[in-house]
Amino acid sequence: MKSKAKPEISPVMHQVSAYIAAAPRKALPAAVVEKTKHHILDTLAAMISGSRLLPGRKAISYAKTLGGKAEAVIAGSRIVTTASTAALANGMLGHADETDDSHAPSNCHPGCAIVPAALAMGEREHASGAALLRAVALGYDIGTRINMALNPSEFRADGHSTHSFGPSFGAAAAAASLCGFDQRQARHLLSYTSQQASGVSCWMRDAEHIEKSFDFGGMPARNGVTSAAMVSHGFTGVDDIFAGERNFFVAYGRKPKIQELVRELGRTYEIMNTNIKRWSVGSPIQAPLDSLLALIEEHQLKAANVEKLVVRVSHQGANTVDNRNMPDICMQHMCAIMLLDGGVTFKSSHDEKRMRDPKVLALRKRIQSFGDDAMTKAMPSRQGIIEIKLKDGRQLRHHTKAVRGTSENPMTRKEVDTKSYDLLAPVLGKARARKLCDAIWALDKLKDVRKLRALLVA
Repeated sequence: MKSKAKPEISPVMHQVSAYIAAAPRKALPAAVVEKTKHHILDTLAAMISGSRLLPGRKAISYAKTLGGKAEAVIAGSRIVTTASTAALANGMLGHADETDDSHAPSNCHPGCAIVPAALAMGEREHASGAALLRAVALGYDIGTRINMALNPSEFRADGHSTHSFGPSFGAAAAAASLCGFDQRQARHLLSYTSQQASGVSCWMRDAEHIEKSFDFGGMPARNGVTSAAMVSHGFTGVDDIFAGERNFFVAYGRKPKIQELVRELGRTYEIMNTNIKRWSVGSPIQAPLDSLLALIEEHQLKAANVEKLVVRVSHQGANTVDNRNMPDICMQHMCAIMLLDGGVTFKSSHDEKRMRDPKVLALRKRIQSFGDDAMTKAMPSRQGIIEIKLKDGRQLRHHTKAVRGTSENPMTRKEVDTKSYDLLAPVLGKARARKLCDAIWALDKLKDVRKLRALLVA
């Protein structure tokens, strides 16, 4: 009997699978290591703080019913379960709120899927901190490029969820790196991930953020870990899901840009182009709050002096956060809180009682939000304009072009540490929150990521 001919592998698949296979042994530039620590700590803080919010509580209670082999911890709890279940729950925790990171060019939140997947597989495999760092950076490279290859604006317009697709591949790549896959295994990993890829952008109608946290974080994290676990067990599959008959891009890409998958791969690390949120609110609200704070500080602005406030953001942004019934994703409410308090904290952005406060409601009547053609044209840059008419007749205006925390205006280590500590301390206590922050800053020296477990449980 003749042996089967080796399958033909396209240049794109060859390069992507080779990159995944080489990642565990490839040293990262120092700046990439530092930025990866920022995103791991930022995501862990989102997970821990999210464990006490409704989507996080639901994820933890659901995971508790599943049982399973003790492989990885669910943050903010004492549950140790299978890697796939831990990834699912921790992914939902990571996007239980609007404090996790985002990557504008690919229109997704990579951290809430990739970091939980990497952490779960890292625990299962007793991986080192250095291996975790390389895996996470790899996940951002692959996940964001999948979306950019799909042409994310058109992909979203067709009803697909960019927030679910790319992060699934990023989570899978991160998990595979920690399993030490060779090129053939990496190709099969991508095939199983393609079969699980799903997501409909109706998530924006989710009133309680539970399904959204699953769509953005839980589902892609679980799917990525599942793909890696199956291939690690010996599952084989299609050798090139990106080319040939009935391939991934034929199924999903209206006008795909397949070369985006390998553009600058290994030279441009997409984690460097990923944003960390300064404010624990929805992405479209970040720029307006930056502008409003700048006006408050420059003019000693008080709510009582404001006759009218107009916010201008992209049409998509305005639609997403216009007069929503959750405080942290409501543009008018968060601008009112900023004016009344002179700033925004995690506590104030999640205080649902203040949505019924007469002072806040009265101020909200003077705040309008509009989709703006110029702001839409500036996308994927999340810009925003604040225009204020004061009761004394003065007109104030501020245009934020580079939001604090974006790649154009990045947060410092100290700023990320402060934000993360403030999210962690109410759940873990001040001492353990400090220890967790310090452990992540020294992650490249950690021998086994399971040693983080004692700092994550609550």
